[in-house]
Formats: sequence, C-alpha cells, structure tokens
Amino acid sequence: MSTPAAKPEFVKALTLTDATMLVAGSMVGSGVFIVAADMGRIIGSPGWLLIAWILTGFMTVLGALSYGELAAMYPRAGGMYTFLRESMSPLMGFLYGWTLFVVIQTGTIAAVAVGFGKFLGVLWPAVTPAIYSWFPHMTVQLSGASTIELGLSPQRLAALVTIWVITWINLRGVKEGKLVQTTLTILKMLSLAGIVLLSLTIGRSPEAAAANFGSNWFAGSPPWSSLFVLTFGATMVGSLFSADSWHAPTFAAAEVQNPQKNLPRALLLGTVLVSALYILANLGYLSVLPLHGAADGATVIARGIDHATNDRVATAVVEYMFGPSGAAIMAAAILISTFGCNNGLILSGARVYYAMARDGLFFKRAGELSPNAVPAFALIAQSIWTSILCLTGTYNQLLDYVVFAALLFYALTTIGLFILRVKRPDEPRPYRAVGYPVLPALYILLASGIAVTLLMADKTRVQALSGLALVLLGVPVYYSTLAKTK
Repeated sequence: MSTPAAKPEFVKALTLTDATMLVAGSMVGSGVFIVAADMGRIIGSPGWLLIAWILTGFMTVLGALSYGELAAMYPRAGGMYTFLRESMSPLMGFLYGWTLFVVIQTGTIAAVAVGFGKFLGVLWPAVTPAIYSWFPHMTVQLSGASTIELGLSPQRLAALVTIWVITWINLRGVKEGKLVQTTLTILKMLSLAGIVLLSLTIGRSPEAAAANFGSNWFAGSPPWSSLFVLTFGATMVGSLFSADSWHAPTFAAAEVQNPQKNLPRALLLGTVLVSALYILANLGYLSVLPLHGAADGATVIARGIDHATNDRVATAVVEYMFGPSGAAIMAAAILISTFGCNNGLILSGARVYYAMARDGLFFKRAGELSPNAVPAFALIAQSIWTSILCLTGTYNQLLDYVVFAALLFYALTTIGLFILRVKRPDEPRPYRAVGYPVLPALYILLASGIAVTLLMADKTRVQALSGLALVLLGVPVYYSTLAKTK
C-alpha cells in the first residue's frame, strides 16, 4: 500500500544576505533614475527636492524599525496582511491584501515594468510610448489636463514581456528567484554607487552647481504656506514610490532562515543602504544638471533635469559626462535594475495572496504550493492583473495610484504595533522596535500627513480618491467572500 505524497512546503532558502538584497532590490527599480524630473517640475526648488528625498529616507528607516518587531513576532508568509489581521481584525487584513492585489503591489510592478520600457527605448529607439493604432485604445479624461491613455505601446509591450519572464523564473522555485534577486541587486547597487561617485567628482558641472546651489536653492512659496505643503506632498509621491516595497521580505518570511533575527536586520540594513544611495544620487544629479532647463534645449544640460528626455534623468546625467555611449551603458544598467526590482516584487507579492487563500479570502488554488514549493496560481493571477494595469496608465499616473494606498496601510500597520503591545503584552517579541513609542508614532504622523496632502493636492486628488475608493470597495468583497465560504 503506497503512502500519499507529502504536500509541498516552503523552502527556507533566504539567508540574511538574500533577505537584505530582497529589501534593497525591491526598493531600487526605475524610480530613482526617473522621478526627479517630475518632482523637479512640481516643487521647482533644488533644495526642497533634496529634502523630499531626505525625509523619504528618514520615514523609510522609521518604518523598518517598527516593522522589525512585527516581522519577528509573525515570521510566516503574508507580512502586512498577517500583521493587520492579528493586530486589528481579519477585515483589516483583507482590505490590505485586496488593495495590494488591486493596485499597490501590482501597480508598482506595472510602473516599474513601464520604466523598463522607458530605458529600453534608449538602446532601441523603436520602443516608444506611442499607442499602437491597431490595438483597441482610448483616452479617458480625469480632471483638468490629466488623462489616461488606455492601450498598447512598444514600451508597454516590453513591460508585459518582462512580467511574464520574471513570473516564469519564480514558478521554477524560490532558489531560482533568490539567485536572480541577489545577483541583480548587487550589480545595480554597484551601478548606482558608480553614478554617485562619478557625478560628485569628475562629472560635476560648474554651470549646474551655480544654477542649483545658489539663490535658487530654496526658490518658490514659503514653507509655511498651505500651497507649499500641498505641493511638497505631491512632490514626495515620486520619492516615496522609489522607496516603496522595503518590507518585501516580510511577505516571504516563511522562506527566511532564522527569521526572528534576520528579518529585523535585513529591514534595517536594506533601508539604510538604499536611502543613503538615493540621497547621494539626487545630490549627484543636481551637481551635473541644472534643475530647470528648456523643453527645446539642444543639449542635455540645456534641457536640465525637469526636461530630461522621457524623464530619464540618470541617463541624461551619464550622457552629459560620457556622451551617447555613456547613456547606452547607463540605460543597460537601469534595465538590470528594473528587472531585478520586479523579480523581488513578483516573488514576495504572491506570498500574501497565498496567506489570504489559506484563510479562505482569495482564490482557493492560490493557497496551494506547486511541486516547486511556490504559490504558482498566485504568481499567475498576479501576472495577469499586472499585465492589465500596464495597459491603463503612464509611469507617473501609476505612481499616484500606488502611493496613497500604500501610505494608508503603512500607518495602520504601525498603529497595529501599539495595539499588540496592549492586547498581547506577553507574546514573545524576539526584537522590540527601537525608540518605541516615539519613533513609531512619528512614522504614523508623517505617513498620515502626506496621505492627507495627497487627498487635498490638485495633482494627486483624483488618484488618491480612487485609491481610497478601491480600499473601501474591499469591504463588500470581504463579506461576500465570507458568505461564500460558509
């Protein structure tokens, strides 16, 4: 008589180095190489642009310090879904998982993939943002001059291909996924460090330095005005998006070795490293190119940061330093970066849908592991919805949808840390949040404050309200799902 085959279980394949590279690799995608252009157009001040990045780094490290305690308490697949379920309620956990699938994780993957297409266009000019006329397409007016172009373009087609390829890699197993992640993250961190070193030394432009670090350093509305506060909040969409997904290894905690120790360490090491590089990279951009240029500028420096071709700021910086060949090399490095970033996002996101399915709150098959010990159905479902999102928005529009919803749940999850300290004071805590209760409370205030400004600012209001509507739509979906499982 044969015994039934054992069900596949998660493989603990992620070391401290792998988990740290998952943090760093999921954060560094295409954002830091692109968003400074749009941020510069919004804020109009080199000084405030740099402060936006500094504040983003500070917030990210605060979040990592708080999440370390939660990750050590619940080292299982699910991350923030599990934290919210345990601290607040199954409904709150579901609302996060629902929003993660609808927009946060999938929208981030789509935006990074579209960023891949942007930089592929440097090496292959045929990869443009122009919508194919033969593919069903339409323009949707949102508010004012804001529109969404629905359809397929060469850039979006390139994005789709990367999503499908990375999903296939991760279907093969977590060891394959982590090999790609760790290798590409090391390469792209070295590339980003190279940009920093070169732009602050041999690539420094006296013309740009005079324009950026002189009287225009803090140009614009006074910081105490309501207009400035709203403008600054809208500016931070780009930097916050670039620093998002720093909590990715908590989603895959069941596959981390010694998670009670390694998860808090990985969160701190990864966020500090990336935040420092982000701040230095933008200081480097300002040392090479003036923030303000002209749309019809004949040279890279004449166009400046705010008019960089297709917002490819990092490419423009390297092109200024080394000419067209340097731009091509930089574009290749950023392609590696975006591919590696999406590998981490695709790997980690599927683990949340797995945890939801195990609780009866997602497709049942998503709660099963394949013979390769990965949630195959969850990976495929994620790729399908992400592919649809790639057809619905440009890079900057996808950012606006993602950031508000992410900030909302970051604040709620950190509130959950306070709730668990009261509700379950005796539960083992292998790691306790540094600076509790002051630093976690500060993080809540900062994240909540920026979320409120996104609701109020003209540029981001429609997308922020849409994000809030998607969260609330999860309430009837939750109760409908519960009714079907009874």
